[in-house]
Amino acid sequence: MKFTLEKENQFGRLGLVQTAHGVFQTPAFMPVATQGAMKAMRINDLATTGAGIILGNSYHLFLRPGLSVIEQHGGLHQFMNWAGPILTDSGGFQVMSLSKLTTITDDGVWFRSPIDGAKHFFTPALVMDIQKKLGSDISMVFDQCISYPNDKKLVAAAMKKSMAWAKICRDVFVERPGYGVFGIVQGGVHGDLRQESCNDLLPMDFHGLAIGGLAVGEGQEMMLATLDHALPHLPKNKPRYLMGVGKPDDIMKSVARGVDMFDCVLPARSGRHGQVFVRGPNGADDFENYQTINIKNNEHRTAMVPLDKHCPCPACRDYTRAYLNHLFHAGEFLSHILLTWHNQLFYQDMMQFLRGRINNAKTEGFSGASAI
Repeated sequence: MKFTLEKENQFGRLGLVQTAHGVFQTPAFMPVATQGAMKAMRINDLATTGAGIILGNSYHLFLRPGLSVIEQHGGLHQFMNWAGPILTDSGGFQVMSLSKLTTITDDGVWFRSPIDGAKHFFTPALVMDIQKKLGSDISMVFDQCISYPNDKKLVAAAMKKSMAWAKICRDVFVERPGYGVFGIVQGGVHGDLRQESCNDLLPMDFHGLAIGGLAVGEGQEMMLATLDHALPHLPKNKPRYLMGVGKPDDIMKSVARGVDMFDCVLPARSGRHGQVFVRGPNGADDFENYQTINIKNNEHRTAMVPLDKHCPCPACRDYTRAYLNHLFHAGEFLSHILLTWHNQLFYQDMMQFLRGRINNAKTEGFSGASAI
């Protein structure tokens, strides 16, 4: 795997990541295909939005359909018919989100399957093996994501456990051309714990570093303050990934701070609930003044205009807001498909705009390449 940092300035970092299944540009937004599928979209339709990399979840795929089924297809890429790079989450978030079904030990986590109740013991080494069998271009270490708010002593203990597990993950990761493993910085909203986590991870020489444990209810101001504590301690020559973020405004402000990669379920989830993101009033590149509209609202019932006149997606190109409003109230699943497609394209267009702004600005810092 190779990361090239091409430009850095006040608007962010422009980079290129080369993997076993192709190249993607950064800053990048990764659509979430948790269970090997995009909700309300075919994978080849997602490809038309400009997405360069997608995300899957090793925990959910381990439970269903199971590794044996995916291995018989030759890996997750072939199983879901996606030719580009795939990053897989490790299940660390599920340690928090499924806390009623988990028991945490020093060596790993007991999960009770929400599907059939079966018990499974996830260790750092097992999680690395799962992601290798999936064929993930980028694997994530197994960590303990902790809820917010929480006692600082518990946050510190979870961080230290995550660092110990990260060392095991790094040691057992099988190096091969085009594949990488990312460490995850933890520590909640505490700047000193974030710095300690960074210091622990750097000697392990991961291929990239993620910032986890945010977007869990702390709010944007605290999230950005936490980023400001962590980012100065991360190496410039490796990609930086902010996990689970987020809203367009969150992404734009994080890009300006030097984050390279993002993922979030928001574009798809919002689309399925009738919420769409549209450009602001100042033209095709007005993402900073973006607006959020709810197509279910009565004001759109007779609106003979597209969702976004600057968007080329099928929802905007072929239909009016009035028709989309009708589809939603009629319970037609086509509304989920069209609005999800629109939101996914909006996010990719926004990332293209951000990359262009970085590229066209005067360079004010490091520029170079690093093979990792």
